Amino acid sequence: MFTKLESFNIQEGFEPISSVSYSKKIPNGCRFRSVEGPLDISFYSEGIIRLHFKVSEEPDYGIIVGDQMNMKVTVVPHDTLYEIKSDGLSIEIQTAPLRIRVIADGKTSIESSTDKLIIGPNRLHAFAKSETEWCFSLALDTDEPIYGLGEKFGYLNHRGELITSWNQDALGVSAEASYKNNPFLWSTNGWGIFINTPTRVIHGVGYSPWSHRSYIGKVEDDNLDIFFIIGNHPEKIIEHYTYLTGRSPIPPIWGYGTWIARAFYKNAEELLEVAKNLREKRIPSEVILLDGRAWHKPETRFDFRWDPDRYSDPGVFISALKSLNFRLCLWEYPYISTLNPLFTELAEKGYLLRTKKGKPYIHKWFPEPFANYFPHLMPSGIIDLTNPDAYQWYLDAHKTLFDIGVAVMKPDYGEAIPEDAIAYNGEPGRKLHNVYSLLYNRCVFEATQKYCQGDAMVWGRSGWAGSQRYPIQWGGDPQSDWEGLAGSIHGALSWGMSGVPFYAHDIGGFAGEPPTSELYIRWAQAGVMSSHTRFHGTNPREPWEFGEEAETIVREWLNWRYRLIPYLNLCAIEANQTGIPIMRAMPLVFPHEKTSWSFEEQYMFGASLLVAPVVKSKGVVKVYLPEGAWYDIWTGKRFQGSQSLKIDSPLSQIPIFGREGTILPLGPIVQHSGELNEKPIIEEVWSFGKINTEILSDNFMEYIKKISTNTKEDLLIKHKI
Repeated sequence: MFTKLESFNIQEGFEPISSVSYSKKIPNGCRFRSVEGPLDISFYSEGIIRLHFKVSEEPDYGIIVGDQMNMKVTVVPHDTLYEIKSDGLSIEIQTAPLRIRVIADGKTSIESSTDKLIIGPNRLHAFAKSETEWCFSLALDTDEPIYGLGEKFGYLNHRGELITSWNQDALGVSAEASYKNNPFLWSTNGWGIFINTPTRVIHGVGYSPWSHRSYIGKVEDDNLDIFFIIGNHPEKIIEHYTYLTGRSPIPPIWGYGTWIARAFYKNAEELLEVAKNLREKRIPSEVILLDGRAWHKPETRFDFRWDPDRYSDPGVFISALKSLNFRLCLWEYPYISTLNPLFTELAEKGYLLRTKKGKPYIHKWFPEPFANYFPHLMPSGIIDLTNPDAYQWYLDAHKTLFDIGVAVMKPDYGEAIPEDAIAYNGEPGRKLHNVYSLLYNRCVFEATQKYCQGDAMVWGRSGWAGSQRYPIQWGGDPQSDWEGLAGSIHGALSWGMSGVPFYAHDIGGFAGEPPTSELYIRWAQAGVMSSHTRFHGTNPREPWEFGEEAETIVREWLNWRYRLIPYLNLCAIEANQTGIPIMRAMPLVFPHEKTSWSFEEQYMFGASLLVAPVVKSKGVVKVYLPEGAWYDIWTGKRFQGSQSLKIDSPLSQIPIFGREGTILPLGPIVQHSGELNEKPIIEEVWSFGKINTEILSDNFMEYIKKISTNTKEDLLIKHKI
């Protein structure tokens, strides 16, 4: 029996860290010796403890941006362990074998796995190393949910799952594979961990084939760098995490408007005709996208050059769009077709990823004999963004586009970094693969800051830890059906629970048959109640394509979208200060109300609104109202919380409730942000019952001062400003 257990050990091939010994004090902690090299344990900042096995020097990709604080730390030696303490938080280091325990306010928050064999020893190593990987294990309580780990389209609670932090072109929202991953996870029990690495991480989250009572992390890195994060509320854990990896700048006001796209507009004439129709039909809108294949020659993409056959004078075309008060977004990706003469030039300069033999790495999107089958996905070289000169070249190549009036770029792809490629900095593709998304979006964001007049943003697809610093991301390519809608909402909430405040999804779905009018309307309603709003798909997505009723309903929702701009801006300021997302899943806001956690399609939209999108045909939604009281924004009716409601929503509405004690600042109905002079103008403030300033951040106070503070209980009151 014992031999059989060993043969099924997920840590087979790993050598445990059987002992460590004290070496010396370091800033905020101490160093231990081990067979794998030095182990540093230190307090990094408030609520954050760092455990760092540094075996070798590795490139710094700028994932961590928060500085280590100077903290008062005490090291207390005991017979078999060392205790490192600071301000109510401590970590115990058991020296033989190495195990850890984090104690907050006298209670155990994190400890090494307690999973034992029946004959006594631990079944799982607390820390172990193989030739190419680290493995560590932590204990989980029986009913403990785990959230985060990036953009995941299934259940928000990952307990019982095997998750791989590895960016992929997911080709939809229907599986564990995702475009944006992040090795950051947290529990409603008041702790989180962040694994600081650019490499693949495999997470067994109470995964029963390994251990239903343990979290097991496998890290394909020479070093092991873990941050243990302690907070009395999930929002505090997000705040600590984003102190480490950075927070989002506040996006421009115009970015909250409506983005219109399809894959794809064939030429300038077609797009301008759509723009004119949007204005004539008074459908509020802001940005139009020329997507992949829409503005360059597909077989030679991507070289920042317009297709002269379709756009003889791009500057005149963009001016025509501007005359209609539209901004232009252009698609891009960091690959260069081997058919493009620029490929040879970039290869000679060393600007492309290379093979082990030093030749340019040719990435083939499809296996032979189909490698040349799709003109828009030809065999391509990949821009090596670890090469400072290549990075600067790629950044500066955007200048000609911004100079003629392009407003924003859509950095698509970024996930296709082959594991066996070699980068300028000497790292193999398997170590660059995930973090390339961060470098790519950073480069495009910096190009926008440098060359585009006005505030910068991007519309990116791939991401890694730290991507919140380069807003925003959208959710890839959902299938045009009801499950595609539900999966997109899950992706938004999961990405938000991973420390990223802004997200959008393709209204109507990207791929498949055109959505029905009902699905299109429901998706538009959910898209309006997201941080950013874009219509996109392989079929036309303009409202008039789905009938008169759909056009009327969607127009009203887009009017509402523009009214929300002042509120969205306040939420963005809060995100900039704390890292909290605009779309907030129930466990993030209500960690002490377990019943709410299973309602994984509803969410708080900022501090004031609870939104329950319709994700099934016929409009019936089951909504859970957490503790407190809530106001139906359509009727003004007050409902006591801690109860579920079954709501039959008419096609023109979805359930939205205002949280008692909060306010909702609203602006005027406009056709585009130019009518607001790019400012969040306040026309009206709604108050939901008597205002409770403990719920609202300080940013809301200036609006509270403009309205009566004697708001009556039990009423939704609309204050004109």
